[in-house]
Amino acid sequence: MNEKSPVVGIVMGSVSDTQAMRQCTAVLEQLGIPYEMKVCSAHRTPQRAHDFVSTAAQRGLKVIIAAAGMSAHLAGVMAAGTHLPVLGVPMKGELMGGIDALLSTCNMPKGIPVGTMSMGSHGAVNAALFAASILALSDPQIEKRLLAYRQAQTDAVPEYPPQA
Repeated sequence: MNEKSPVVGIVMGSVSDTQAMRQCTAVLEQLGIPYEMKVCSAHRTPQRAHDFVSTAAQRGLKVIIAAAGMSAHLAGVMAAGTHLPVLGVPMKGELMGGIDALLSTCNMPKGIPVGTMSMGSHGAVNAALFAASILALSDPQIEKRLLAYRQAQTDAVPEYPPQA
């Protein structure tokens, strides 16, 4: 993203997830949070996924956001390979409208948690905001920018409907 070292890692199971995840990166950029993004399929590129997650903490990442469709469950693979918090974003797909991805992301066995967001672009934005909330616990500048973001969001909602 910029010259700062990334603190959020974003992985996608497929290039087709890029459009939704660009909404995630837009929020991270707005909040000044450096990130890295990579396509790492849990099934088609398992070594790449392993290399990404096994070195994530060493590279300075603090949170991983994993987006995948179908029942690929990239978030679970990431969570199994690190102690870092992993936020899963199920992607809508042709099979079952994305319900399969949602269920495979949220139904983790005990002991390996994944924070599951909603599907698609809404989940991508929420994953960025949740990652910012985690980072804000130890970074007052991110906290300040996150609070300003939330205030701007509140200010954008009118209290009364417009007159007809």
